[in-house]
Amino acid sequence: MNRIDRYLLVQLLTVFAFFSLVLVSVYWVNRAARLFDALIGDGQSFWVFLELSALTLPIVIRVVLPLSAFAAAVYVAIRLTRDNEMVVLQGIGLSYARLLRPVALFGLIVALMLAALMHVLMPLSRAQLAERQVEIAENITARFLRAGEFLDPADGVTVFLRDVTPEGQLLDVFLSDQRRADMRVEYSAASALLAPGPNGPVLVMLDGVALIHVTATGRLTTIAFDDLTYDVGALIGPTGRGTDVRELPTPVLQGGDAASFAAMGLTLAEARFELMSRHAQPLLALVTALIGFAAVYLGQFSRLGATRQVLGAIAALAVIQLIGNAAAGAALKDAGRAMLAFVPVGVGLCLIAAMVFWPGRRRGQGGRRGRGLA
Repeated sequence: MNRIDRYLLVQLLTVFAFFSLVLVSVYWVNRAARLFDALIGDGQSFWVFLELSALTLPIVIRVVLPLSAFAAAVYVAIRLTRDNEMVVLQGIGLSYARLLRPVALFGLIVALMLAALMHVLMPLSRAQLAERQVEIAENITARFLRAGEFLDPADGVTVFLRDVTPEGQLLDVFLSDQRRADMRVEYSAASALLAPGPNGPVLVMLDGVALIHVTATGRLTTIAFDDLTYDVGALIGPTGRGTDVRELPTPVLQGGDAASFAAMGLTLAEARFELMSRHAQPLLALVTALIGFAAVYLGQFSRLGATRQVLGAIAALAVIQLIGNAAAGAALKDAGRAMLAFVPVGVGLCLIAAMVFWPGRRRGQGGRRGRGLA
């Protein structure tokens, strides 16, 4: 690189770092606030909140990096134009396409960051986040069983317990089940324990009595028990989950076949498209940076500045996103269409070529008109 390339690249990276820090902070604080309300309201500790917040950070960064690349490219291009540096650079013979070289290098650097996120950090963080969420959903003690309070974890179910020991034993448990219209069952036990079950956690009540009242006959039956198991997993719904294709490591996506993915509850088309998306989406950072910088070129021909051109670039990015969504819908129906993940990148590169060609064409037409008048 020569000095001009280094100068532009340093400016782009500096502004990119600033925008990334600001946008990541805004996005992360917004998500963390909702997560904090949900977790603390369910009785989770502050450390659990910090852990889950950290696991969501790679997802936030993936969303922010292309936006930061676009904003940095636009900001640097506008500043170069405003300070007349762009005029000087063009005056020494640098073409429009030549000025895009440091921007392309900047876009490639951001694309490498995104590739590391897409192939390594995001699958790991998504898998760990989903696992922790399942564990929290199964933790009935934290969600529904609080000492000294009457709680209604589900319609028709009331739970009360006097205390919870440090070992997790529940003392003096009362549970009323009125979910059936024709029957009411009340359980009372001296102690109870939560244990994992095939469909979620179960409550094992020890040394207690069950009162069964049948509404139709008005009969009350009393049953004493030494131990009794109650399925509390039904109170929160199923805690099991299927495999999310975004959690799978890239080598698994590359080496898997239709049978192995079917065993996970996935289709081959989903796996192939996810794999191609992990290669294609980092390149969109390159596309957004080049579009943002090239848009300002068009603004030099307007007395109103680059405002309209930048808004046009934003609209173009929105159209590229819509095209990507349509391509994704088609690719998910057939494993042979996985390469459609690169359609937005191709559309973006064609748009960049048009944006670079247009100013040169305008300048060439101006030169021909000038010779004609002479």
